[in-house]
Amino acid sequence: MASHDYVHGYSERESVRLSDQANTLEELLHSDTKYPAGSKVLETGCGIGAQTVILSKNSPQAQITSIDISEESLNKAKERAAKEGVTNVDFRVESIFNLPFENESFDHVFVCFVLEHLKEPVKALANLRRVLKKGGTITVIEGDHGSCFFHPGTKDAVKAWNSLVEVQARLGGDSLIGRQVYPLIKQAGFSDITVSPRMAYSDSSRPHMEEGFVRKTIIPMVEGIRKDAIEMGIIEAEIFDRGIEDLHRTAAEYGTFNYMFFKGVGRK
Repeated sequence: MASHDYVHGYSERESVRLSDQANTLEELLHSDTKYPAGSKVLETGCGIGAQTVILSKNSPQAQITSIDISEESLNKAKERAAKEGVTNVDFRVESIFNLPFENESFDHVFVCFVLEHLKEPVKALANLRRVLKKGGTITVIEGDHGSCFFHPGTKDAVKAWNSLVEVQARLGGDSLIGRQVYPLIKQAGFSDITVSPRMAYSDSSRPHMEEGFVRKTIIPMVEGIRKDAIEMGIIEAEIFDRGIEDLHRTAAEYGTFNYMFFKGVGRK
């Protein structure tokens, strides 16, 4: 995956969005991910380290190697880790498609919000399987934009949301990949696979979700592809902007927002 194919970009605003997303979804997605003391864990596509800090906190005595293709993102991850007092993580600039590690180097592998951006997700998972020890586990977490529904679901809001799906598809990614977590892991040669859907739901009785998930995670994610969506001729600027206004209404007093994540665990 070339850096320019990352649909969300590498802006400072995107860094803030990723942090808000990780903090808001920590309990939902990561509360049951804990690795034994002394185990070697490979986190691939760590980005700015938003998930890395959580992994480290949940498994403080594991040895974590976190890789990403973006040196800029890794520098931010290092700063975040230092600020949070993380000492059990080694950050490296590496590609998931050209892993420099020997066969069976790791006890566990962790992949979160990565496969959706790859043109060859099965190949990526197969590469990760090579460096995983026999009996080791892989954890894969992905969202699925097709699982999203909200109120009020105006035509403009739906069009703005769907423009995000289309932009990512044209860049070679797949924002509908959550529903494919099981078959992807299976095709890569893993066994004992279990997948658990994790629903993120927001209404005015859950202000932390309205703020952290809808306003700070979802809406900025859609806003981030405005330029590309318009230049690609997917949506007109006026419609997109009205759609964003309507998406803000889903985080208002009478609004609701629902989205599904999928967490899969397989064994080599």
